Amino acid sequence: MAKQAPQAGLNIKASFIKSSARNEECPDLHVPEYAFIGRSNVGKSSLINRLVGNKYLAKISGRPGKTQLINHFSIEDGQWALVDLPGYGYAKVSKIQRTEFSRMIAYYLRNRKNLVNVFVLVDGRHEPQKLDLAFVKKLGNWGIPFSIVFTKMDKLSNSDSGKNQALMNSTLLKEWDNLPPMFLTSAESGLGRSELLAYISKLNGEIGPHLKKTS
Repeated sequence: MAKQAPQAGLNIKASFIKSSARNEECPDLHVPEYAFIGRSNVGKSSLINRLVGNKYLAKISGRPGKTQLINHFSIEDGQWALVDLPGYGYAKVSKIQRTEFSRMIAYYLRNRKNLVNVFVLVDGRHEPQKLDLAFVKKLGNWGIPFSIVFTKMDKLSNSDSGKNQALMNSTLLKEWDNLPPMFLTSAESGLGRSELLAYISKLNGEIGPHLKKTS
């Protein structure tokens, strides 16, 4: 099984800001913003809660597709914002609703001026899925910076933990010249938490001052 990673600061100050059903309802923020998205039931809420050290921050549901709003959270007294986006793929909603979700997510991603990075969560137990590949291709075409986060890595043996990442690499390199940053994580063990937080801190240092100047 994947080893448990050392923790970077057990708890991070995080608070709920707002849930938005439409993009025009999203809060007007001038801090670096990081969006988390993935297929339904990829473990997004659990990973977000592990990231901030608060198991109650993002609501966890056993029903896929439960997140249907754009959820904003303030991190470290407003130093940056975390966004929990509705999952793509399976959800117990009508085709019309799925289309509306897709449009809402696409508009947010393409028009949110303070969006710094999109963390695309994929289930590390499985080979690259068509839905995930199609989504990251859209992000690439739109010129939106993103990272790939492999979840549930604690479910794999050490010998298997890198296989699906290698498959993802080889699949992306068929069309792309460069690979996005990738992280191996586990909401259960905390694997990858320190690396994700360090990456966000790095981007905050590079982009945060620029956002403050232009706000």
